[in-house]
Amino acid sequence: MSVRPATLCQIGIHVLAALPLAILLARWATLLLGGGDPRSAGLSAEPVDYTINTLGIWALRLLCLTLAISPLRRWTGWHWLAPWRRPLGLWCFAYASLHLSVYFVLDQLAAFDLLWREVSKRPFILFGMATWLLLLPLAVTSTLGWIRRLGARRWLWLHRAVYLAAALAATHFVMRVKGFQIEPWIYAALLVTLLAARVRGKR
Repeated sequence: MSVRPATLCQIGIHVLAALPLAILLARWATLLLGGGDPRSAGLSAEPVDYTINTLGIWALRLLCLTLAISPLRRWTGWHWLAPWRRPLGLWCFAYASLHLSVYFVLDQLAAFDLLWREVSKRPFILFGMATWLLLLPLAVTSTLGWIRRLGARRWLWLHRAVYLAAALAATHFVMRVKGFQIEPWIYAALLVTLLAARVRGKR
């Protein structure tokens, strides 16, 4: 039985989106099974921090790709890009969830008192948590069934929360780094550009 090109494309998106996670898991397997230096396993001297940062940066990259779909369709006429938006958005949420989970379980030892003290010292954590909370209902309601339940108009209004989520994610990254570093500002500028393009297109 032949497989449709659209199905192959969807499979390819899932494989590519899962690849960074697979590499990360392979490095942890090398560390845990080999018992060597985390740097030799590719996890840097601080493997937990490296894991948290890697998951966070891929969540942000996938968020950028998700937001880029609509402007690209409008500018190029490539309407075949439309089905890419949902898997990219779901993988963004998956990486964001893992980012938050690893931080809470491995860095804060799943202790809410430690988390509260950390949040009081580092407000950027609140921006990250708020981003995840905004992405949660978008991931849950991403199916056609939810579009029918909510109605297209209400569904579209709900999913415009992705704009606020993008702004919070960029702020989280900028505040997260110590001193001035160019990388967070590049992502912030890219997100602002994508949001402006989407808003202008709607107008």
